[in-house]
Amino acid sequence: MVARASKTVMTSDMSSEFDFVMRLLAMGAALLLLATLMVGPSRPAMKVALAGLLSGAICYLLNATRLIDPWRMADRLVDLVSLMTPYWTWVFAALLFDRKLPRPLLFLLPLLYLIFWYCAHFITPLHKPAFVAIHLLSLLLIAHLVFFALSGRNDDLIEKRRWIRLFLPLAVGLQAGGILVYELIIGVRADDFAIQSVSGLLIFVIIMAAGMALLVSEPDLLVAQDGEAADDDAPPPSPLRLSPSEAVLNDKLTAAMADGYYRTPGLTIDALATHLGSAEHRLRALINRRLGHRNFSSFLNGYRIAEACEKLADRDLVDMPILTIAMDLGYNSLPTFNRAFRAETGTAPSDFRRDAIGRN
Repeated sequence: MVARASKTVMTSDMSSEFDFVMRLLAMGAALLLLATLMVGPSRPAMKVALAGLLSGAICYLLNATRLIDPWRMADRLVDLVSLMTPYWTWVFAALLFDRKLPRPLLFLLPLLYLIFWYCAHFITPLHKPAFVAIHLLSLLLIAHLVFFALSGRNDDLIEKRRWIRLFLPLAVGLQAGGILVYELIIGVRADDFAIQSVSGLLIFVIIMAAGMALLVSEPDLLVAQDGEAADDDAPPPSPLRLSPSEAVLNDKLTAAMADGYYRTPGLTIDALATHLGSAEHRLRALINRRLGHRNFSSFLNGYRIAEACEKLADRDLVDMPILTIAMDLGYNSLPTFNRAFRAETGTAPSDFRRDAIGRN
């Protein structure tokens, strides 16, 4: 019995040491990645999200170590930063995948985290409900991240980002989602070194994989998007010459767009590639690297919104419903058309029509 107890204690000590080492490695990797990306040419908003994400990951790793006392105020602040990790991961993923988030939500969610954290730490009767609320809010953000990462994959023209759309939801779902569900069911147990070790290992793998993916493809993913302010001192991009095969494919693409193929309802890039008799990856590369579009929808919207502007400014079509124009151009609903039109022109279709016809 004594030998068995001694063996159990030894195994527990080994698990504890392994967990501690994995956390130190993950924190070091996070700090290195943070320092590297902060001095790079990333978008300012991306740097803020990365700083929040990696700082939250570091605080999460610290939270279950022997260095943290849950009763000290400084360590309670570490806990707050740690709890915000799913939020910053959600924001970072939205920026990475060119997903627009409602501005009020960007301010409301941190406020909710702050309120729940305060209730959990300083209002004893609300500790358990606040704990549950924090976990449910984080799970909702992770679920939304997984949804928009995977649902937008076919529309994405950047090949490296298409792979990240598979890796990131899987990794975040396994690590953050798994831990959140486990803590909701079992509770937080600082002595559960097996779970803590697996979590630390997953965080380390996520940070290392994300670092390699982002640093290798940073020019494609982290710098300013089309339409954003660019560095005034940066040299203008040099024109890219098309290879013979690209030139032939570009001619076919131009002819198809001139014939109005962009009006096809529900048009996807694989359907367009089939229509042009091309491999899908070749068409993606042409539209992204040569024509400068990050998403297939932005490529289509360029043609669709240009025709919409012509129709909305046409006095002979003044009584044509905007919904009819939207459906004729291949949109499946009026709200979808309105969002695309506003994104391209900065105004609503009805306002554009009124101003255009009023000027004529």
